[in-house]
Amino acid sequence: MRLDEIRDLFSYTEWANDEVIAAIRPMPDEQYAFVRDTLAHIIFAEWVWLRRWKGESPTAPPAWAEHAPPLDALVDHLHDVEAERRALLDSLSDDDLERDVAYRSLKGDPFTNGLGHQMQHVVNHSTYHRGQVVMKIRQMGIQPPSTDLIVWFRKMSQVS
Repeated sequence: MRLDEIRDLFSYTEWANDEVIAAIRPMPDEQYAFVRDTLAHIIFAEWVWLRRWKGESPTAPPAWAEHAPPLDALVDHLHDVEAERRALLDSLSDDDLERDVAYRSLKGDPFTNGLGHQMQHVVNHSTYHRGQVVMKIRQMGIQPPSTDLIVWFRKMSQVS
């Protein structure tokens, strides 16, 4: 696994999150409420894993993830996480991805996994839950965005 591959995966994740957020923005409050908790979960998970990579092991979600936050507040937290994660990635090497990182679950259970595997997990986790948001958007009769990885690859090839 190489750092440039991890960077690509997180660039994809940021793009896909933005696509879903753009679909949510015009929703009235009652529709937003239908997707809010799942979106908050995605952002919280990205936050908690970043904290773990920085040597912390939070035992509870931050207040912003638990109290029905408005969309703009969630997006602000997401952008903070993304900027902090990019800075962390800039400090790493390919070799760092192979090192084990110990952490505790929210329940306090100890685990150790390779940093690269943890990072792949975060991308996969966000993809899974974005799919749930997209399904909810579709159930509301709204055309959801296409956030498939291959769509992002196509867009990136057009930029180059």
